[in-house]
Amino acid sequence: MVALNAACARLGLAPPQHGTARLYEKDVTGQIVNLPGWAYPVVIDTEKREVKMDNFGGAWGDPKELDKLLQSYAVEKAKLEARKAGHSVIEQALADGSIKLTVQVAGGAA
Repeated sequence: MVALNAACARLGLAPPQHGTARLYEKDVTGQIVNLPGWAYPVVIDTEKREVKMDNFGGAWGDPKELDKLLQSYAVEKAKLEARKAGHSVIEQALADGSIKLTVQVAGGAA
């Protein structure tokens, strides 16, 4: 949950709220995240580790917005876990939009 909160903050999104949301034809429960330009929210079931969404093949929301959320979550989760293990992390944004993380491990880089 900490990594998801950090990912949303990183993207300037409202913090996720636990609840039930309607995704076109069905109700789903989990952490609700509203992405810019999306007709329906993304719902993340942290117990099942599933992302549920309906963007009707891009017609109801740009898939790039979901990609940004997933990338930000992965970065924040990796940083969190590395720091828990006592490692330091250096983050570098690359020209293609990807993010490079370097984890400093006891005298070296991994």
